[in-house]
Formats: sequence, C-alpha cells, structure tokens
Amino acid sequence: MPSEEDEAFYGPGGRGFYGAVTVSERGQIVIPAQARRDHGIEAGDKLLVLGDPEQGIALMKLEFLIRNLEGSSALLEQIQKHTQKGTDEAEPGDA
Repeated sequence: MPSEEDEAFYGPGGRGFYGAVTVSERGQIVIPAQARRDHGIEAGDKLLVLGDPEQGIALMKLEFLIRNLEGSSALLEQIQKHTQKGTDEAEPGDA
C-alpha cells in the first residue's frame, strides 16, 4: 500500500504537487517517487535546473527542452519567411 508521501495532488492542467523535500548539506534533494513516475524520470536522465527570480526553480528533462526548441525553431522559420515576404513585397521608397 503506498504511503501518504507517495500520493500527489493534481490541480488545473494536470499540474501536480508532490510534497516538500529537504536540501542536504551537499545541496542534494530527492525527487518524490510519484513525480519521477509521472514524468518518466529514471536513473541517469539529465535534468535542467531552470530559475526565475520571482517564481523560483524548476526541473525539466533535457529531451523535453530539445523537443520544445525544435518546435520553436520551426515556428521561428515560418515567422522569418513571413517577415521576409513582407519586406520583399514592399514598394520602392517605403524605407
């Protein structure tokens, strides 16, 4: 039977609260088991530590960031093409 510590609480958009952790003297934390299961985090995975001065820190699997950046790169390409099209169609003297 799972302990109460293994239970997560989920809010809007599937956002989870997995409990609180304590930072060790060496600066280490343990990611709760349910959080690891929910997010597919396994031994050896690379996690990025992201920070925001107002919201604190967040962990993200490297593969998710790469996937997001690839999507952003495709979006950026489309925006650049659209922007260049608009510039190419400008009439002389519109500078």
